[in-house]
Amino acid sequence: MTAVSDLRVTAYLADGLLEASPAYAETLRLLGADGTGEVLVAVDGERLLGTIMYEPWSPDSEVARSADEAEIRAFAVAPQARGLGVGRALVNALVERARQEGVVRIVLSTLPQMRAAQFVYRARGFTRVPERDWTPVPGVDLQVYALALKS
Repeated sequence: MTAVSDLRVTAYLADGLLEASPAYAETLRLLGADGTGEVLVAVDGERLLGTIMYEPWSPDSEVARSADEAEIRAFAVAPQARGLGVGRALVNALVERARQEGVVRIVLSTLPQMRAAQFVYRARGFTRVPERDWTPVPGVDLQVYALALKS
């Protein structure tokens, strides 16, 4: 989990994504460490290439609103592994995991400047859900995307 935490923070720092809310680095480090959700990883031998977290709905969910929804959290690909299909593979694995659980819809929050992640999401069929956009702290405006899963 330490390597996953380090990769998340490194990836977010590399893209300048912690500038508006530096305290979010600690959240990134802790997501999944308490057993909430499921952390998926992409590796090449011993080298960690990327990670994504599958989080079923709970009363503490950020954007999931019911038990038939799940969230993507803490999606990060190591800077040196970008462009190799790691992000696509992680999102596909998470979608399959959600299908196995009978989830009807996967939702996620993303910063507007997370263009590479949004490209991966849109390519997988995620669409914007602007009515769920939200601002967790001043200066951090999050966009919501969703993917409806067929049964």
